[in-house]
Amino acid sequence: MEMIARRILVGLSCRIGKDRGISVKGLALSNGLCERRVRSYISQLRDEGYAICGTPQTGYYMAETAEELEHTCQFLHARAMHSLVLEAKLRKIPLPDLLGQLHLKT
Repeated sequence: MEMIARRILVGLSCRIGKDRGISVKGLALSNGLCERRVRSYISQLRDEGYAICGTPQTGYYMAETAEELEHTCQFLHARAMHSLVLEAKLRKIPLPDLLGQLHLKT
């Protein structure tokens, strides 16, 4: 693991639970990074299996409960679906076509 990613992980390890979250701006300032880079490291750490939760309202934190993790998963899913809806509109095709769903006669 890259040293900066490890430093972010160590910083988050004392932020367990949604009431202890830190904003992306706070993480960026404390690590001397831009916010975009912090988000990139958070994605990398999540890819490695770390249960890093967060929303714009709570900031980033380590999951304390299964409910916190589920809330973050729902947030990420909603954000991804919003992006897919936008893509479908730009391509001028229905969302099911974009997703490759079968069209069955009913």
